[in-house]
Amino acid sequence: MVIAERLHTTPFRTRTLRAPAPMVLCLKAWESRTLPGLLNVKSYFTIKLINVLFYFMKFLVTGGAGYIGSHMVKYLQDKNLEVDVIDNFSTGNRWALRNCKIYEIDLLNNQALCDILSSNDYEAVFHFAASSIVNDSLINAQEYMQNNVTASKNLLNGLIKNNIQKIIFSSTAAVFGSIKSIKVNEKHPKNPINPYGKTKLIFEEILSEKVNEFNLSAVILRYFNAAGADHSAIIGEYHDPETHLIPSIFNSLIDSKDILKIYGNNHNTRDGTCIRDYIHVNDLVNAHYLAYIKLKNNKGCFDYNLGNGNGFSVLEIIRACELITKKKVNYKLVGKRAGEPEHLVADSSKAISDLNWKIVHTEINEIIKSAWKWHTRLYNEIINT
Repeated sequence: MVIAERLHTTPFRTRTLRAPAPMVLCLKAWESRTLPGLLNVKSYFTIKLINVLFYFMKFLVTGGAGYIGSHMVKYLQDKNLEVDVIDNFSTGNRWALRNCKIYEIDLLNNQALCDILSSNDYEAVFHFAASSIVNDSLINAQEYMQNNVTASKNLLNGLIKNNIQKIIFSSTAAVFGSIKSIKVNEKHPKNPINPYGKTKLIFEEILSEKVNEFNLSAVILRYFNAAGADHSAIIGEYHDPETHLIPSIFNSLIDSKDILKIYGNNHNTRDGTCIRDYIHVNDLVNAHYLAYIKLKNNKGCFDYNLGNGNGFSVLEIIRACELITKKKVNYKLVGKRAGEPEHLVADSSKAISDLNWKIVHTEINEIIKSAWKWHTRLYNEIINT
């Protein structure tokens, strides 16, 4: 390995120094003639050793074949870190993964999960696996309890049993329910109005309790609306059926028979349609990595809201998509969806301060452009091949 070779082959040349120098050897490579110089050399090798050890760390991503999970896998791989994935492929996509070990199991399969955790020394676990469609949760509430609570408890118990001490949990803004402020911070009351939000809140509370009982640290990340795609366009968002607004708009542009539905135009908002906060998926996974760094130096359970901090209505997003694609969106108005908040915008100041998180993709047009670039490749090279 290149780093290791440098540790052993860096040339040294020595010569005798005249008094009153406080040392006999001089390391010519660093022009060092004093004791502080030697300390600098020691620091150099310490940093290199840390880099070598970090290189051999292994991470587990549950739900790694999903939209955000696959971006997390790529982000870690781009840092030359080893990643394993657990996914049952109920909604994930195999084409979204490359160069990683994949365990195709369900987290409800406790024995298979325990076998994986006991045979791998994971530095941390990024837990994305979940059922996550609000409207579907109203119909299949028990299934959401199984997938989002029971399965997550299996994972958590396995981490405790195998002394895996760090977990970063993918939660949701749906835990807040009806919003009582313009921007939502972590102290906003949590009163979910749909089973999806309820199941995520239940596991948040379980996680917080377990951290206090065991040698475990956790970060809970609640995001609002993930959007966009990696700029390589190698991966991006794809669900079947699609329920998210921006890809649904693109689907309607590509397939003229796919008419976009707008759920209500009489909400208490500036144009009557729901307002959402859209955060680029790469900014999200960067926050997850920074959450892991937080746990390297801090014990406990921490929670952060992740969003762009700007709210856009459904009609505003449609107009932005039309501007970027230069196509007209064909849509129709239908009734409101039950259990859906009218206004949902994040206050992410805590994450920005505590994690030193920087939102790179601040412009909605930039986010939509990355999504459109991916979506055109999706239809040209993946779906229709």
